[in-house]
Amino acid sequence: MKIGLVTSGGDAPGMNAAIRAIVRYATPKDNEVVGIERGYSGLIDGQIVPLDPRSVGRIINLGGTILKTSRSPEFKTSEGIQKGAEVLKSNCIDGLIVIGGEGSFKGAVDLNRISGVPIIGVPATIDNDVAETDDTIGFDTAVNTAVNAIDKIRDTALSYERVFVVEVMGRDRGFLALEVGLAAGAGVILVPEITFNLDEICERLMAYQEKGKATSIIVAAEGVGDTSLIVKYIEENTPFEARFTKLGYIQRGGSPTARSRRLACLLGVHAVDLLLSGADIRMVGIQRESIVDRDLREVVMKKKELDRNLYNLAMDLAI
Repeated sequence: MKIGLVTSGGDAPGMNAAIRAIVRYATPKDNEVVGIERGYSGLIDGQIVPLDPRSVGRIINLGGTILKTSRSPEFKTSEGIQKGAEVLKSNCIDGLIVIGGEGSFKGAVDLNRISGVPIIGVPATIDNDVAETDDTIGFDTAVNTAVNAIDKIRDTALSYERVFVVEVMGRDRGFLALEVGLAAGAGVILVPEITFNLDEICERLMAYQEKGKATSIIVAAEGVGDTSLIVKYIEENTPFEARFTKLGYIQRGGSPTARSRRLACLLGVHAVDLLLSGADIRMVGIQRESIVDRDLREVVMKKKELDRNLYNLAMDLAI
């Protein structure tokens, strides 16, 4: 087969490890692998480069993606999808592997429908918001990056006896905030899926103080709103000094953790196996530490639910 490979949407640590695994697993089996640069924008423009085992050397430890990525408004149109389908056909690409998140997979489903080219999705996003998989490439790395930063912030918080509100990524979903908050021992975790009351937050902080807890860390997903206003409200309604820190894009970068690399290798290899076995439109994932695959059309129609029990546990441990 001639296999196309594209990284699309937001970058995630471990994408390069997946690229490496796919190329080094597929080529010894007499398959040709080509990379499509700059996501779906590059597909529309025909930005295609050959990939071989040597060209993907020394990238397993690199964050980002050597193929580069982008967000393509044009690919959301029927004209853009048609252009992408024509590029696949003109380059004789027999199957496509899309490494990306929920938005990338929706585009993949449309592209498969128009082109008829088999497509396998490999979930890679620090948001971990893709249905039918417990974990996504890059999520573990982003969690560790954020926790490491909060551990440093805590030193200052303890020294000054301040409350710190730390904003992590997550415009629509709170998976990253929840995992980071639990691992960092946050006193409060704010996620888009669960409504919160500022007065109740202040009461919780005061209750902590009465129990001898002079400082707290609040982890907030960016999707909960203007988190700087939370800082202002705390300062106006409690005796605490409060500070705001936005971690931003450092969560996307950096060398992937061992878990992110391992997941990338396992999912990449399974994606190749699916294409070689004649699969049409699937997504590879991991459930209960076992590699699985699901119909990608069904995956994009589902919404992954936040683990409320895990959230409640994090709050119970915050006393």
